[in-house]
Amino acid sequence: MNRSIPIFLQVGFWLSYAVLVFIILGVYYRTSNDEQVGALVFNAFSTIFLFALLPSALAFYSCYLFVFPVYLKRKKYGWALMSGLLVSMLAATICYAMLRYSIQTGWIIDLDKRGTSTVTEVIIFMTLIAMLAGIVALVIRGFIAWMEEVRWKELLQQKNHEMELALVKAQLDPHFLFNTLNNIDMLIVKNPTLASLYLSKLSDILRFMLYETKNEMVSLEKELSYIEKYLELQKIRTLNDSYVKWSVLGNSDGRKIVPLLFIPFIENAFKHSVNKKIENAILISVQILEGSIIFSCENYFDPYRSQSKENGIGDDLIKKRLELLYPGQYQLRKNVKGHTYQVVLSIYE
Repeated sequence: MNRSIPIFLQVGFWLSYAVLVFIILGVYYRTSNDEQVGALVFNAFSTIFLFALLPSALAFYSCYLFVFPVYLKRKKYGWALMSGLLVSMLAATICYAMLRYSIQTGWIIDLDKRGTSTVTEVIIFMTLIAMLAGIVALVIRGFIAWMEEVRWKELLQQKNHEMELALVKAQLDPHFLFNTLNNIDMLIVKNPTLASLYLSKLSDILRFMLYETKNEMVSLEKELSYIEKYLELQKIRTLNDSYVKWSVLGNSDGRKIVPLLFIPFIENAFKHSVNKKIENAILISVQILEGSIIFSCENYFDPYRSQSKENGIGDDLIKKRLELLYPGQYQLRKNVKGHTYQVVLSIYE
């Protein structure tokens, strides 16, 4: 929470209090002769200070610093009420004693020259004034505590999302890694040059995941290069060159994007496209427009095998990630038509 908010609330309260004091002093100024103005203003201000301002300040900060954290915050409402009343009465009694002493020593003039008010009545009235200030203090402190609690909940939720998203960044489908290494191992004997090329691509992928994904944003060009190498490694597992179709439309120069934003959807497509003999079983495209990036991933799935409506943990977390990093700047659509499942993610910049 911004530290200036508690100060702002307190300053606002005391400024309002000061306005009231100046209004009272203004009344005295208008109803007195010019020769008496200075003395009456000083007398009125001193009386108001001891009669209302000082007991209010004592009650305010006693409730603000003691009553709320010790009793009210712990939901001890009875003790909070009793302690607040006691603090107000004590502040009123002390200030009344100071007021009577100032009058008796001649420092200020007694405004109640007729003596129509008793000691009890004056202390009760001062107690009520102090209680009002105490109530304001409890309201302000309660409001601040509520805002702090809301802020802490938001921070905890954000930290939780960040931890979950860190897991998404760190994860690499173990099946993909094992299969790729096995395929490269078999190629070493048959075609060492090709095996070396694929091993280099796998190294680039691991390097990207270890270093580039530490940043909140990466260049779109690097992200697309990562996806392209991932797709090429996936193709090792099939002789069907038309199994996957990958296309990029538009210029990626200078564009930024959240790393690993599209890969969970692509992994899901490979997971459910079990028949590798089908042409264009997986269609992946990225359209780069001015002010937006549109990602589409469509895959064929076996109707006798369940095509997950959600992309597992990756999809669930990527929604949280989108809400965190692209709030109000994205649209995620999913469509199932016949034997095809499509995900379209639009990012608006």
